[in-house]
Amino acid sequence: MTLYGIKNCDTVKKARKWLEQHQQTVVFHDFRDDGLNQADLEAWVETLGWETLFNKRSTSFRNLSDDDKTAIDKHKAIELMLAHPTLIKRPVLVIKNKVWVGFKAEQYQEIFN
Repeated sequence: MTLYGIKNCDTVKKARKWLEQHQQTVVFHDFRDDGLNQADLEAWVETLGWETLFNKRSTSFRNLSDDDKTAIDKHKAIELMLAHPTLIKRPVLVIKNKVWVGFKAEQYQEIFN
């Protein structure tokens, strides 16, 4: 089980705390420190859709050029997320071949029951 995100992200902190409190062993992969694997990102996009992963409400998105913000499709979104991993909604939880994005205690409760 791997939790992907950025260690100073509040939502990632909440997810990590929940996992710890529920005795779930997880490997944490920080996009900033550990990078982002294109094959992993493409697999998540295939599973969830790029729209689910791509965070248009982030500061990172607001800081993109107008050119980058327009005509976004699957390929452009992957390219942008690889260049700016903070565009990915966080956290991304991967257990075997299943993938979840974001954190809600109720959702995690369902996953681990």
